[in-house]
Amino acid sequence: MGGGSGGRGKGMPRAMAPVEEVDVAAVRYKPAELQAPHLTGFPLRAFVWLLESPLLGPLVTSILKKQNNMTQMLQHTVIPERPMFYPEYPPQEPERGVVTLEEDRDPVDRVEEALSCLAPYDPSGRFTSTDGKNPFLYWKIRDFAYAYRSGITTPSAVAELVIAGVEEWNNKKPPMPMLIFFKADDLRKQADASTKRFEKGSPISVLDGIFFAVKDDIDCLPYPSKSATTFFDEIRPVEKDAVAVSRLRKCGVIFIGKANMHELGLGVTGNNPNYGTVRNPHSVDRYTGGSSSGPAALVSSGLCSGAIGTDGGGSVRIPSSLCGIVGLKTTFGRTDMTGVVCDAGTVEVASPLTSSVEDSVLLYSALAGSRPMDKLTLRPSPLCVPNLVSSENSKILQSVKVGKYTEWFHDVPDNEVSNTCEDALNLLCNTFGCQIEEIILPELEEMRTAHLVSIGSEAFSDMNAHYQAGRRTEMTLDTRASLALFKSFTSADYVAAQCLRRRIMYYHMEAFKKVDVIATPTTGMTAPKIPPSALKGESDYVVSAKVMQFIFAGNLLGLPAISVPVGHDKQGLPIGLQLIGRPWGEASLLRVASAVEELCLKRRNRPSTFYDILKT
Repeated sequence: MGGGSGGRGKGMPRAMAPVEEVDVAAVRYKPAELQAPHLTGFPLRAFVWLLESPLLGPLVTSILKKQNNMTQMLQHTVIPERPMFYPEYPPQEPERGVVTLEEDRDPVDRVEEALSCLAPYDPSGRFTSTDGKNPFLYWKIRDFAYAYRSGITTPSAVAELVIAGVEEWNNKKPPMPMLIFFKADDLRKQADASTKRFEKGSPISVLDGIFFAVKDDIDCLPYPSKSATTFFDEIRPVEKDAVAVSRLRKCGVIFIGKANMHELGLGVTGNNPNYGTVRNPHSVDRYTGGSSSGPAALVSSGLCSGAIGTDGGGSVRIPSSLCGIVGLKTTFGRTDMTGVVCDAGTVEVASPLTSSVEDSVLLYSALAGSRPMDKLTLRPSPLCVPNLVSSENSKILQSVKVGKYTEWFHDVPDNEVSNTCEDALNLLCNTFGCQIEEIILPELEEMRTAHLVSIGSEAFSDMNAHYQAGRRTEMTLDTRASLALFKSFTSADYVAAQCLRRRIMYYHMEAFKKVDVIATPTTGMTAPKIPPSALKGESDYVVSAKVMQFIFAGNLLGLPAISVPVGHDKQGLPIGLQLIGRPWGEASLLRVASAVEELCLKRRNRPSTFYDILKT
């Protein structure tokens, strides 16, 4: 799926043309097919043994990489661009119709200012229904805040419903725990403190008493952080909250525990033999997606209003799409990663999963804020949220240009996914007057490879000492298979991937000269089935590639992106639309996402497994 390349004689390496000389209009889309075996049970165990064998492992990984054009791309190609070791962006134009939050301010003050940017809250119809049915899918943060302030219920009463729901889910057969660490007494203690603040008439913020989950690779006292392994807490003890958790705790948030995930974040299905594989609330025989599987299932099932996940390879957006909720992936460096297990890489961010875009705005306003080092190196634009009550909001939406690479957009196994997303875009344009602009994004296969080498090399570097010390035998089989592949990447492969990062950043920045956002399906398919044989481990890179098809720009290039539910397939499985924004353009992205969500609300299904924790 190339940009330009120079001529090649026999035995000569491929030479890519300098990116500025590539005729983008002449690029032809070429579907990329990943080749890898689907393995469970004994075949998977034998495959891992081969990969880890000092004699046979290099041969097997070499064959896999050659079959998927990785060797040609990384080792037999001259890439003229210099490497880009972390996302670098040109200065961005100020966003229109936004309110600047000043990230050095207290999170409580930022949330209060973000609250003023939302439409006035109207409780009428939210707590009563004339037809005996709820006229909406999910309770929002402001519903809970109203219920607490009005004396309809208390955080302590809601806590008991959360506890009952978690225990019911944990006791299902087969076990499918959404939480790895959960202490009912700690939850009651937090809820009691919040209830007393409401009784005194002094809640901290609109987030006071709101229930949230934390992915198991983010530090949150009093729990350890195991990244869903059986041993990681022995290597890395937790001494204090992660910065993201600390900011929410200051706002009065109640944390229900540490959410399940794909082990070490090295997978996008959510499969985890260590603690049980989380099931999709829309269909319990389906995966949630991952690696933020537990956070997505908890929000989707109604057990909490939001969660903090991490996204290094679609790990917030994928499960959000497959579970029918909203997943925001922020610009690389926008959130402080201190206290996150993988805090030193170049592709990962901590980001929110919520049931609505409105709640994403509130949660983002509390979470965001770069760490000092990133402020110096990345030079982030001001932290903003969209002013959705501005008189200019409709005019701004009318001026939005949405980029769509049609051939790529529709290159999915089931056209129901792409057609549903296209319908949502057409509805957006017909309602608000937005324009869809055709764009071309060259070298998409190169982007996938560069991302795999980047995240894989960085993950293996983090784990290398423990891997070499024999800890790999304590990991799940699919994690071991992934790490064996990552181990085979050389330093030259890594540098080549960073050269590709610079090329692909150029193509996307050129596209953003024509459009404001880029739209794709979030995933290439709806939630895949869980094979019964997979519960003890599964490796299926082909399905993973279909699930990850559209997510790479958000991670390799660090661009902000959001998944918004826009409908479901014939089986009732959710479909998400992904919007990718300019660097630091979260506010503009949230504005468009809010409009899409409003138009598609009636197309969403309530999950078959759902807990109403605001029973009144």
